[in-house]
Amino acid sequence: MMRLKTEQTAVQPAGTRHSRSSFPFRLGIVPGLILLAGCEAPLNLSGVEQQLQEPVRRTDQIQAVVTAPGLEVAVGSNGLVLHRDNSDSPWQRQVLDSQPNLIDVEICPDSTLIALGFEQQLWRSDDKALSWRPIDLPTPENLLDIACAPDGGYWAVGSFSTLLSSHDRGDTWEENSLGEDAMLSSIQFLADSTAYVTGEFGIVARSDDAGRNWALLDYIPNDFYPQAAHFTTRWRGWVVGLDGMVLQTEDAGMSWQVEPTPVAAPLYGIVEAGGELVALGENGTVLSRRKGQWQSLDVPVIPVWLRDAAQQENGQLLISGGAGTLLSLDIQ
Repeated sequence: MMRLKTEQTAVQPAGTRHSRSSFPFRLGIVPGLILLAGCEAPLNLSGVEQQLQEPVRRTDQIQAVVTAPGLEVAVGSNGLVLHRDNSDSPWQRQVLDSQPNLIDVEICPDSTLIALGFEQQLWRSDDKALSWRPIDLPTPENLLDIACAPDGGYWAVGSFSTLLSSHDRGDTWEENSLGEDAMLSSIQFLADSTAYVTGEFGIVARSDDAGRNWALLDYIPNDFYPQAAHFTTRWRGWVVGLDGMVLQTEDAGMSWQVEPTPVAAPLYGIVEAGGELVALGENGTVLSRRKGQWQSLDVPVIPVWLRDAAQQENGQLLISGGAGTLLSLDIQ
């Protein structure tokens, strides 16, 4: 039985209330094609038909990407799954049954792929994204992030500070809560049995035993809402959010310091690639942390939101976002 604790108090069983927060990312926003035709001119659908033949389309909202040797996968709204062998291969497109809004994807230690649907579903692939099996998640809560623990366990976090976990490949689940009426937006496991969750109102919780117990830490100042978080060690971590804000901890989440950035655009994602941190956000924002300073990277002008990225075998960074954005960027 998994035990969780806040401070010195056992964590309550998960409730059924929903967080006061709204969903912080763009989910399911698929621009429609509006076609106008006059009475005297025939309707020309050639451009639309050509677009529908493309594996990646400008109406795609690509929420997350993941890479591994010999595989790249991207997922998004309306059941979208894209996969290919490497950066030189063409993308293969598929749409999952029921067209779930997929908001995250991870590769587990056994090479299994799991993707989180906003409709309280997990999707699992055992054959490198060729086919997917839906797994209903036994919770009424909205879930925002998933992780594969080093021991192979599946974890998901979301509203009412819910932590959902499975240790048998999704056959059975245990639901717990930190007892806060707040949305958890990120969960990450490190190799040394440390794990972190962060969320609304500046919530930070840490586990030192691979998720069996959790302790609430002091809140991030000013009710800062982390849209994403990334820890490089038990002691060092970063969170990103609105107004181009980045905060860092050097003492395992006990205190946080603001790191200035050159933008005011909301930041939705943060990843580590090539030994550097990269933050992603609104209006095509891509920032890199070099020598302790955040700076904007030279990227094509793309007025779309960017949310996730993963390093490719060739060393480039594969970035995903709105309007069918899949951008390979040289970060060296």
